[in-house]
Amino acid sequence: MSAALITQYEEHLALVRNLSDNSIKGYVTDLESFLKHMEKLGIVEFNQLEIEHIRSWLANLQSTGVARSTLTRRIVSIRAFTNWAAANGWLTSDLGANLAIPKPHRVLPEVLKVDEAATVLKALEVKSIEEPSAVNLRDLALVEVLYGSGIRVSELCGLNLGDVDRSRNTLNVIGKGSKQRVVPLGLPALRAIDNYLKTGRDEFVKTSSADALFLGSRGKRIDQRTVREVVYEAMKAVGAKMGPHGLRHSAATHLLEGGADLRTVQEILGHASLSTTQIYTHVSPERLQTAYKQAHPRA
Repeated sequence: MSAALITQYEEHLALVRNLSDNSIKGYVTDLESFLKHMEKLGIVEFNQLEIEHIRSWLANLQSTGVARSTLTRRIVSIRAFTNWAAANGWLTSDLGANLAIPKPHRVLPEVLKVDEAATVLKALEVKSIEEPSAVNLRDLALVEVLYGSGIRVSELCGLNLGDVDRSRNTLNVIGKGSKQRVVPLGLPALRAIDNYLKTGRDEFVKTSSADALFLGSRGKRIDQRTVREVVYEAMKAVGAKMGPHGLRHSAATHLLEGGADLRTVQEILGHASLSTTQIYTHVSPERLQTAYKQAHPRA
């Protein structure tokens, strides 16, 4: 039963919901965890399933100390599954429909200051000039692109040579759900890309390289783990511990602080909902102080 169920559900997630590979993997992993819990409870048929069994699974997860955000994701995941299962005859009713989704605690993302971002990039630039190896040229280019465009690490890894449009200074990006969008890119990032392509990329190229823009040491398309290692190493220049998503947070925050409107930033980041972008509307203490001194009569 489990194997057939998982296969059908996986096909639904890919073909009907058009989810990314990472999202599908997450949903399937949650389903497998739930099915194992059912086995422990002695449930062998879906017609035996009740809402209390789902709550038991969630309570068991909570007892392991998972984060609130992780628990929320699991609830969303199991609700999506029971909705599908009821529609396809695996369940007689959508048991998960009444599961309440806790409101997540909104935590302000850690971001670099503008001068810190400049320091990180300058350090990489100096390193690439003093030692113009293929790795150093690539690392400068990929960090410039992450900060300059605000794209996700998965989107950066998926870039191809033809995705760089120098006539419009943009990137053609494939985001979540295979949605395509055009993202503007600054001249420093474009220069870094060109330097990498001119004197660096060819040293990585193998028959497996195809059209991938950024390559790993073995000539294949660079993977997310390598990019994270590069970013973490680059952050040492300012004593920060931050990965690619931190650069995305920083790019969004600096765009808004520089005067970009929320809708524009939403489009650049590829957020489906404006509420997701609104987390970046926090204001730095320095900016608050400046605005207060300029505007308040008793400052």
